[in-house]
Amino acid sequence: MMDHIQRFMFDDTNVRGEVATLADTFGEVVARHDYPAGIRRQLGELLAAAALLTTTIKLDGVLSLEVRGKGAATLLMAESNPGNEERAQSLRAVARFDEHADIASDISLADLMGEGHIVMTLDPRDGQRYQGIVALDSDTLAGCLEHYFSQSEQLPTRLWLAAGEHAAGGLLLQTLPDDQSSKDPDAWNRSTKLAETVKSDELLSLEPTELLYRLYHEEQIRVFDPAPLSFGCTCSRERFAAALLSMGETELRETLETRQAIDTQCHFCNTSYHFSAADIEHLIENPGAPSPTVH
Repeated sequence: MMDHIQRFMFDDTNVRGEVATLADTFGEVVARHDYPAGIRRQLGELLAAAALLTTTIKLDGVLSLEVRGKGAATLLMAESNPGNEERAQSLRAVARFDEHADIASDISLADLMGEGHIVMTLDPRDGQRYQGIVALDSDTLAGCLEHYFSQSEQLPTRLWLAAGEHAAGGLLLQTLPDDQSSKDPDAWNRSTKLAETVKSDELLSLEPTELLYRLYHEEQIRVFDPAPLSFGCTCSRERFAAALLSMGETELRETLETRQAIDTQCHFCNTSYHFSAADIEHLIENPGAPSPTVH
């Protein structure tokens, strides 16, 4: 089953939805880190939510979801980068947690994070960066995000998220604002009640079209072309070189007095980048030049 997101709409109503399936993407994320099962499950749900919300908001830019807390885990983060005709929408995720904590496989988000909040950041290619914050006032990520939409977007929105050992997935329903073409005032109540029957294993194992048929075979649904999803990290040697330069020449030279090289690592994908003393000197002397290659 290829990872993708499936948009759909109920004909003659103001109700729309999406289904996301992430098997390879989720596998790529967890393969790079030794996460406990409880962390993997919550991170999988966050990945699915990031995929769904990027399409929902129709963002041409980067969307990130950060869950910050003071519990056994202090950070869960998922980031979505937009796709185009040539490449899939890409996602990556990372977690920070107490490696000595006893984290149960079925731990709730509230118990895992403790007191905290969720930060949604929208960074469009063109336009201003936006951040929205919502408290961790629900045991589930879906409940917290539904609260966010009711507060900020004022659009009725429901989410169903799931993650297992090998896959993550989600279903989103939302009403369109001020849609005068709706001929079915009961569509929202009916579609959400039917969605409430969905099981986690269905979100994780069924193709989106099969899932939609099981839930809504008596409804008139318009299904759009699916859009691919994949794992993708935006780290690069050039980005790490720029980060090193931001430290300033003095600090870089002081660092090289005690170390012969600087080694860095991407927290998302665990890719390592090595900068020798000669590399650092090249960066200092040629700040606008391309990043030096590995020596």
